[in-house]
Amino acid sequence: MTKTRPTIVIAAGGQATRMGGNKPRQLLAGRTLLDHALTWAMDHSDDVAIAVRGKDQIAELPIPLLIDRIEGIGPISALDNAFRYAEQKARDSVMLIGCDQPFLPGDLANRLAREIATNGCAMPVSHGRDHPMAALWRVDCAALADYIDGGGQSLWRFADAVGVTRVDWGDGCDPDTFANINDPAALAKAESQLSPRSD
Repeated sequence: MTKTRPTIVIAAGGQATRMGGNKPRQLLAGRTLLDHALTWAMDHSDDVAIAVRGKDQIAELPIPLLIDRIEGIGPISALDNAFRYAEQKARDSVMLIGCDQPFLPGDLANRLAREIATNGCAMPVSHGRDHPMAALWRVDCAALADYIDGGGQSLWRFADAVGVTRVDWGDGCDPDTFANINDPAALAKAESQLSPRSD
């Protein structure tokens, strides 16, 4: 089990080509997707940062902003940012979440921390699917650097390389719990789920 509450880094640097615009600034129930992610993260950690491709992606916030060190390698660049930031803060673990996951469960951080044991990653699983973008990682900058230097870009393969505990949320878990909002249709669906129902 981790010694402290994990650092949480929000990955907000994706291209968002299917969204037709800047994903972190997309509105959901009157708030940006990034604001939803920040609220969740701050409820579960006292150390939160945001990983982006460039400073122009999001409005200025009183939150540490981590700029991609390596371009063009996908979400693994956000994990690279997260590891380096957490190491600087002397944290032994870090959770990486997407800015587009507004339905993450409240017990996610604690449950993964209980299950990670001596492995390098604890990853939630629901309905037979792994969710590396909502995983807890043991900080190991050297291992990640070696993986990236060797051409590795997959979060799944890195998790397997460092040892992964898969934590199953069960088939009773809402299918949207770990969902990413990747297109306007998914955003509209999430909007309908969060909007108050009228009798």
